[in-house]
Amino acid sequence: MCRLAVLLALLLAALPASAWPERAIRLLVAYPPGGVSDETARLLAQGMSQRLKVPVLVENRAGAGGVAAMEALARAAPDGHTLCYSAISPLVIAPLLGKPAYDAQRDFAPVMRVMDTPVLLLAHAGFKPDSLAELLALARSQPGRVRWASSGQATIGHLVLEQLKLAAGVDITHVPYKGGGQQLNDALSGQFEMLSSNVAPQQLQYVRQGRLKAIAVGAPQRLAALPEVPTLAELGYPTANLVSTFGIFAPQGLPSQRLQRLNELLNEVLAEPELQQRLAASSNLSSRRRACHRSGCSDSTSCSTRCSPSPSCSSAWPPAAICRAAAARGTSSC
Repeated sequence: MCRLAVLLALLLAALPASAWPERAIRLLVAYPPGGVSDETARLLAQGMSQRLKVPVLVENRAGAGGVAAMEALARAAPDGHTLCYSAISPLVIAPLLGKPAYDAQRDFAPVMRVMDTPVLLLAHAGFKPDSLAELLALARSQPGRVRWASSGQATIGHLVLEQLKLAAGVDITHVPYKGGGQQLNDALSGQFEMLSSNVAPQQLQYVRQGRLKAIAVGAPQRLAALPEVPTLAELGYPTANLVSTFGIFAPQGLPSQRLQRLNELLNEVLAEPELQQRLAASSNLSSRRRACHRSGCSDSTSCSTRCSPSPSCSSAWPPAAICRAAAARGTSSC
């Protein structure tokens, strides 16, 4: 009887795993329609669909700075049929400011880093300050008078503002939105004086037209599209000189074979010239060469698709950042 059970177990193990995908795939997007994040997600979905021969349905789940989408992902079955495109802020910043209905360390499997997006500091064209120094001088002389919009609470744009306030010792009123689309429209109509926004073609166009003023940028170096605009690090605020990192996530528990297949597939899609050109045109930095961070792969390594993303705390992205946030809460097991 024991031998029969062993043989049966061996036979079951030898059977091929169920085919994937078995049906359409949902790609949750943590932001409203429109903007470079939504556009990038839709291009990724299109490329996945062409290769997998099943629909990849984009579902915008904006709200709470990306938390709403990540909460939906945490509730999804870990079978590879539900993914999420988001910045890492819902995993790194949001848990420090509230109590989302997920554990950033335990509930998600990072699939792939997609891009790093510079953060533009923009002012309404009618707002008098033309430089960061003038802006901060005004904020010091009139505490709370300057209104600064971000795409949401606990987003990188919000963090840039808070770091700047802390470093400069100023009081600026934060105006959180549910995404970049309405935020940009209200900026043009003068609903507030300042905004922090991920760089995108539309923002760059408004700056060139003189409808918005670029005061500074959070980026490793000045943007080729706006060479006259200094980085926050250049201006003496390195802690505020941040970029938004975006990636694809799956629910924790996704079988390793499917996780690796997704990583390989997305590397192929991200390598497509059209997507690379779109990212370059909007000054976004493709992360294709840094898509996998298993031990032995680094930012300076051209990671092959054989490298699968690791959920361990030693990974370069995003678990290390998540672990640091958890350590700040006193809940890290890393």
